[in-house]
Amino acid sequence: MADFEAQIRKSQDEVGKAQAKISAITSRIEAARQKIEAGEPEIDVENATLEDVHKHTDLMNANIAELIMGLDDVTAGFSRDFDEMRNKTGMESFIGIFSKGKADSMRQERMRSASIDDKLQDLISKSDIIVKLLQSQLDMLNSQKASVESNLTGTLDERESTVGTLEQLRAEIAGMDPAIIEMENKISVEQDAAARTKLESALAELNTRYNALVQQEQVMLAKSQTLERYIEKGKTWMDSLQNQAATQMVLINKLQTDTKQRVVLYDALSSSLKTAQQQDVAHRINEIGVKTDQEAQAAMAAIGTATNQKMADMMEKHEDHMVYARKVLEAKAKADERFARRFAAIVEKHDKNQYGE
Repeated sequence: MADFEAQIRKSQDEVGKAQAKISAITSRIEAARQKIEAGEPEIDVENATLEDVHKHTDLMNANIAELIMGLDDVTAGFSRDFDEMRNKTGMESFIGIFSKGKADSMRQERMRSASIDDKLQDLISKSDIIVKLLQSQLDMLNSQKASVESNLTGTLDERESTVGTLEQLRAEIAGMDPAIIEMENKISVEQDAAARTKLESALAELNTRYNALVQQEQVMLAKSQTLERYIEKGKTWMDSLQNQAATQMVLINKLQTDTKQRVVLYDALSSSLKTAQQQDVAHRINEIGVKTDQEAQAAMAAIGTATNQKMADMMEKHEDHMVYARKVLEAKAKADERFARRFAAIVEKHDKNQYGE
């Protein structure tokens, strides 16, 4: 399990680095928004930075996915341990030929010293640690999404307003063209110097207004383009955060379902041990009852009845246990399918043991 602990520490470190990079990108998007509001049209969220974050988060998720499959491998090994604990070993069966008591004593001692329950509890604990790690990352991603979404909403509203202003300016500029042309025509045919001067002054005013509107149009166009680039960067980052969140949820679902299965295994182990012990006790009661007198036999029969009642209760509870276990297994199958789709390449490497190729 030392390897698991080392992998968990590595994953914790990678999650920390990924969170720092994600926060940095979001901060840069917020800073870009502030620059836009201050009239400084600069967008400094480069594709290279986004790619760097994607590569790091992919590496982080691949490491956690391999860790989860490692937990799966260890859990699968418990089934063999359960079978060994339920059944007698070859040596115990051999000794039982000569001394049943000695064989039973050896089996009981082996069951007492078994550490499968401790290992299983440790495995469940490690699963919980990884779930908390993933949940922390998911919470952080959702927080970043909310921040970016808030920025985008404001920017979309601002761009809508900017485009509206731009259209009004263009409509006013287009409307001035006939007036300017008409004024120029009047000047070209006017013979009176005073009247001509008056017309030229009016034309100059129209041209001044026209040029001012054209300048405003250029400013609004530049602002609209800046906002458009900002929106595209923001949408790209939102998509990235949503994809990362979806991956985290797949991993969390897989681990939580696996943990439920491990709890079922733990309950199965406890039930197996209790059942084996009760069967041994019932067997000894039966042997003693045969050898004792009538009164002791009656007392033993009462004990046997109580034991049978206890066994009946356990068998009735077994049905509920099996129904729950079946539900957990069905949920695990669905979680495994989602996990396998999301991490197909990692699963293939794991199944074919092609690490380092």
